[in-house]
Formats: sequence, structure tokens, C-alpha cells
Amino acid sequence: MTPVTIYDTTLRDGTQGTGISFSTHDKIRVAEKLDDFGVHYIEGGWPGSNPKDAAFFEEAAKRSWKNAKITAFGMTRRGKMKVEDDPQVKMLLDAKTPAVTIVGKTWPLHVTEVFQVTLEENLAMIANTVAYLKKHGREVLYDAEHFFDSFREDPDYSLKTIQAASDAGADLVVLCETNGGALPEFVEEVTRKAIAHLGKPVGIHTHNDGGVGVANALAAVRAGACQVQGTINGYGERVGNCNLVTVMPNLQIKMGIPLGIDLTRLRELAHFVDELANVPHDIRAPYVGLAAFTHKGGLHVHAVQKLARTYEHVDPALVGNQRIITISDMSGQSNVLVKAEGMGFKFAKGAPEVQAILSEVKRLESEGYEFEAAEASFEMLIRRQLGQHQPVFNLIEYHSTHRFRGGDHGFETCEATVKIELGGKPVYTVDEGDGPVNALDNALRKALLPAFPAIGGMRLLDYKVRIIDGGAGTAAKTRVLVTSTDGNATWSTVGVSCNIIDASWRALVDGIEYFLSKQRPQAA
Repeated sequence: MTPVTIYDTTLRDGTQGTGISFSTHDKIRVAEKLDDFGVHYIEGGWPGSNPKDAAFFEEAAKRSWKNAKITAFGMTRRGKMKVEDDPQVKMLLDAKTPAVTIVGKTWPLHVTEVFQVTLEENLAMIANTVAYLKKHGREVLYDAEHFFDSFREDPDYSLKTIQAASDAGADLVVLCETNGGALPEFVEEVTRKAIAHLGKPVGIHTHNDGGVGVANALAAVRAGACQVQGTINGYGERVGNCNLVTVMPNLQIKMGIPLGIDLTRLRELAHFVDELANVPHDIRAPYVGLAAFTHKGGLHVHAVQKLARTYEHVDPALVGNQRIITISDMSGQSNVLVKAEGMGFKFAKGAPEVQAILSEVKRLESEGYEFEAAEASFEMLIRRQLGQHQPVFNLIEYHSTHRFRGGDHGFETCEATVKIELGGKPVYTVDEGDGPVNALDNALRKALLPAFPAIGGMRLLDYKVRIIDGGAGTAAKTRVLVTSTDGNATWSTVGVSCNIIDASWRALVDGIEYFLSKQRPQAA
């Protein structure tokens, strides 16, 4: 199999995706992460197209790069203009990158209708630009835009365009499946013909509009492509580009093509880029998603515990991920045993405690509870079933109000009162908050703070509401998931009720009691 290099275009093609944006500082951090990871080429952007890209290349030129070649992106010279007079070609040289990628037109439709030049002039534009950049000592990669759409309509001219680039000295011709509509069989067939025509390997650049961006890239590699271009997490215009996070393990683990990359940091890389892009992690992302190696069904869990490869296509550790066993109404004893063991509980298989816990899980999930994302609530459930938990306080009553005053400026406030029995004594507190739930949380923690000072470092991190049976209208059950933190650890709890305030209260109390169960209680 032909050796393969990885070309990352997250910082250029990826930022064309809806909602994706990086500051100059972000772009440098992403590039450093990619370089450390072992990517071979990092396309930094289009010099001169915007101030951020210009600033990126200035900063990149000051740094030493361990593994990657920083690459500037541009296009062939304009029609009817000398290459040395084209300002955007000059900017490519001014970027001072060791490699330059230029895109040129392959499809006669684009040449005559969009560029409005002759087919012969287009060939000259390609050859002149490649030769000029080579003369100035750059490694040149030529992106043949819309190659596969063009090949369908005019294979002869399509091959002439890549031949022009190759003859002019291009170090690599890259076939671009720009519209993302081709299927793997066609991509493989056309890539073979292009390689046979040029007499040397090509690169592949695919988009994911048909949902087969990764499959198309792998098909091209099977045909002899020696480079895959794509983006981290598949960012890109429209539905995105070939996802490098998926394609890299497929190449190295499944196809046996050594990339020289340590894939055990793959999940870390994917999440790092998501964080800087302010994009939620895709829990179902192949290889790196939270759900990628999560097992829910009892039969699956039982089998995985005996032989992991029965339900796992690779060892999750190879890509920096881990096996997760969830608890749900589909759980069996194996789920409970594995999950409980991870929390420090030891049970023998078939023990009556396991069956009791499992029965309670299924009862609560029939009422609308879900413990997959609320592990703290599951641990509290186990403690209650084992008789290891005593409530920190007894609730007497709580009350929550929301007031809004009309007028030019308007005014709203949320207030909560909490009355509990703590240590045999009644405690009554009042507090405000940004909403009724926040006010309740503040009032409850205020009541407990004198007896449990550690609560002062605890705060609400996230709050999610899900309507369970929407068909019941305003009488529908509500599931609330609350995430809390003490600045170090993070935990999630769940509450269910027909009343959103009551569901929230249950989740809040579970969260506080879980936190206190991890502390050494300090009486006032």
C-alpha cells in the first residue's frame, strides 16, 4: 500500500463551516496541537484574504515546527494577467511557508462560465502559477477543484488540467471531490485513471455532502492516493469535509498504513479543537465520541465483559477513548456490577442487592428517570438500597416565587424560602436567584452552610430540562438534569416530576447529598 500523508485544512476549509471561527491566537494553538500530534501538513489559511490569516502567517513564521509543514493556500493567477503581477500570488510568497497549495479550475463549466476565460488560457494559468512558485523554492501542491464532476462530463480536459500542473513541476496533484456528491466506487475508479495518466500518485480532498466523505477518501487511498486532506471533526462548508479524526484510525488501524501518528491522543485532539471552536462534542462521533464505546443493553455488557471484541471494533484505548457501561431500563446484572465496581462497590454476581438495585433502576426509569448522564444519582440510589445513606436534612417545606413588574424598564426577581430540619432543629432561609431554581439552590445551600462549610465551594454548572411525555401537554412529566462542581470534580444528578420546580428540587438535593457524601461532615 502507498504511504499516506495527512494534510489538515481545519484552519482554512474548516472555518468556512457555519458557526466555526477561530481568533489568530486560537489558530496558532490549533496548529501547535496538530504539529505536536504529528500531522504532516497544516494549511493556515489564505494570505491576504483577511487580517486573521495574515497575522497567523506572521506568527507561524516566528515558530519552529516539529512535524508539520505550514502551508499557505491560494489560487492560480488571474486570467490574462502575468503571474508575477498577480497580487495574491505575491502574498503566497510573502507568507514564507515551505509549502504552498493552489487551487485551479478543472471543470470546463467553471472555466468558461465563472472565470470566463478559454480552456487553453486556464491550462496556462495552472502551469504558469505552479512553475513560478517552484522557481521561488516552494513545495507546490495543486488542488484540482471539482475534478470528479468535471471527469463525468469531460474526462479528456480534466486530465489535461492535472497534466499541466504536473508538467510544470507540482510536487503533488490533489483530486478534489468539491461538491461531495460522488460515491466511493466512482472515486476509486477515477483516481486509478488519474494515477495511470500521470504515472505517479495523487492526493484526495473530499467533502461530506453525501455522507461518504471518509469513505471516498479511503476509496482513493485504495486506488493509490498518497495524501488525504480533511479537517478535524469534519468541519467545513455546507455539511463539512472529510473527517480526519475518523479517517486517520481507519488508515492506520484498519488498513495497516503507518502514519507515524500516536492515535492514543486522538480523542484529546478532537475535543481540544471543539473547545476552541466552541462546538459541542458529538457524542456519537466514531472512535472519539462519548458513546463510541458505550454499552447499554444487558446482553451486550455481559458479552463485552467476557470478550470485548464481541461488541467493540477496536480497543478504545488505541484512540484515547474508554469503555463506558451505562445504567438504564435495558440493563442487566452485568451493567450494575460493572458500574457499581467503578464506584467502589463490590458485589457477587447474583447477589440479592444487585437484583434490588436493578429493580429500582427499572422502576424509576419507567417513571421517566435516566441514569446514563446522572452517575451521581445512580450512586445515591445504590447507597439508599444498601442502607448506607441517611438524609442530611428533613424537608419541612419550600416555596419559590417569580415577580415581574411592568413599565418602561421592567423589573423581575425570583425568591425562594426553604424550611428544613437539620440536627433536630428547624432552619429557615430566604434567598434570591437568577431564576426560581437558582433561588432554591441558593436558599438550600445557605441553610446547610453553617453545618457543612464545604458547600461554600459548590456551584451549579449546567441545567437541562426535557419534557418526557409531550402528548400530555402542560401535565407532561419533566426530567431535569443538573450538573454541579466544586471547582475540581463535576457530577450530574437527575429529578423527575410533573412539576418542573419539584423535578429541579429533587436533582438539586441529590447533587448536594452526593457532594456531602464525599466530604467529612463538619458540624457547626
